[in-house]
Amino acid sequence: MYRIPKDLDLSPVVGEFTTQLRIGQFDLQFTFGRVSFAVQSPVNLFRENKLIGDWEEGKWPESAFYEIMNVVVKRCEIVNDGLIAFEFENGIEMRLEDSLDQYETMQIAFEGDPTIWVI
Repeated sequence: MYRIPKDLDLSPVVGEFTTQLRIGQFDLQFTFGRVSFAVQSPVNLFRENKLIGDWEEGKWPESAFYEIMNVVVKRCEIVNDGLIAFEFENGIEMRLEDSLDQYETMQIAFEGDPTIWVI
């Protein structure tokens, strides 16, 4: 809805990993180090540019999501104002999309900072 701002610094995610995914009725939540994400838009996993897993509202995530748990984030990039990409050390890429024009698609919070980025 609000698009991903250019000044959002996700560099603290690099070198971190998640130990769990939290599934809500309308969101997928996870944390990399001190950065927490709550995502309401599609989350897709790719290996060698082939879709291996996806999550969307009202759906249980596919088993491929186990493959990103406890795996270090090698790269995190804001590709454009509608896409964030994470590359893991095992070659999997996770993509978060700001694909809904009418609703918020994700909230990003940094531990110790009261600001929440609403996208």
